[in-house]
Amino acid sequence: MTVAAMLLIAEPGFANDLGVDAPIPAITLPGADAPQTGTVAPSTDTPAPVATPDPVTAEPAAPQPVPVTAESLAELVAETPRPAKLDAELRCLAGAVYFESRGESLVGQLAVAHVVINRAKSGRFPSSLCGVVHQKSQFSFVRGGKMPKIRESGALWSNAVAIAQIARDGSWKNHAPGALFFHARYVSPGWRKTRIAQIDNHIFYR
Repeated sequence: MTVAAMLLIAEPGFANDLGVDAPIPAITLPGADAPQTGTVAPSTDTPAPVATPDPVTAEPAAPQPVPVTAESLAELVAETPRPAKLDAELRCLAGAVYFESRGESLVGQLAVAHVVINRAKSGRFPSSLCGVVHQKSQFSFVRGGKMPKIRESGALWSNAVAIAQIARDGSWKNHAPGALFFHARYVSPGWRKTRIAQIDNHIFYR
């Protein structure tokens, strides 16, 4: 009986019955240039799983600030939304703008607002906007530690609120940078301070 016939009638698992040193017949694949021996182990290079973001736990992207597109301060004031309710700090800042500079240009009003903000940041004055505005003997419109009543339905107050927001956000150029003091140009307090700018009827110093 030939070897081929013996292989055909052998029981399953015949390879285990061969001797350890028995030669394994070469297997030639059709079209192959050279014989291949043995068996080829399955590849263990499985592709790495691709991580996908969890729609539940993934953090939303941080909102981007809206760029300032106004071509003038007047346009920015007109486009600035007025909050339905003012927080205490914004009200104090808007009050200073209203009482100290409501008759000035918008640029002049913005400079006054920045004086209050600069004082609060300087370490030389109270650290809050309300503290700066209500500090004794600093702003003449404050009497007995209180601000006079404001007619909030008028356009002048609406502008003051918008200017206060713009100053607090730093969204428009301040023409009296670093100023901590100002006075009307028709008075001469004799201050030995560095003069920064004159805007409308106010002179600003640091």
